Amino acid sequence: MPITPFHLGSGLLIAELTPASFAAFVWSNVIIDVESVYHLVAGMYPVHTFLHTAVGATLAAVAAIGLTLAGRAAWARWRGAAARESLVAVAAGALAGAWSHVLLDAIMHADLRPLAPWSSRNPLLGAVPLSWLHLACAIAGGIGVALLVRRRWALGNARQG
Repeated sequence: MPITPFHLGSGLLIAELTPASFAAFVWSNVIIDVESVYHLVAGMYPVHTFLHTAVGATLAAVAAIGLTLAGRAAWARWRGAAARESLVAVAAGALAGAWSHVLLDAIMHADLRPLAPWSSRNPLLGAVPLSWLHLACAIAGGIGVALLVRRRWALGNARQG
């Protein structure tokens, strides 16, 4: 799970509104935040480095695609079923997770350079107040949960009827 659950709100909403894979979204976020955890534990600064750039996040998304596809295939084999998510859905989830992670973190972390190596600036820093950013992520998560519950309820009724 990412260090902050706020990243998951946008992911759940994206996964409910599109065919994007929520698992791939989460993997991207976890991979990216492993870098921050390492830097925090090691007492290194800056905390947000390569994986918190557009280039690094894209590479993290590629890794997340591989992990998600491998995990889905292993799970499907174990259950004796076919894997259900397409490569497009997995790639969409992984890329949405990676790029939204950088976008959200760039708004709130002064040490992040989202456009490195081309620019050492962070034009997104402070673009919106932190309280608004957290509220938007929480609202996105709430809407995503509501849509998930509605979809599961509809599936349950369809099976019974």
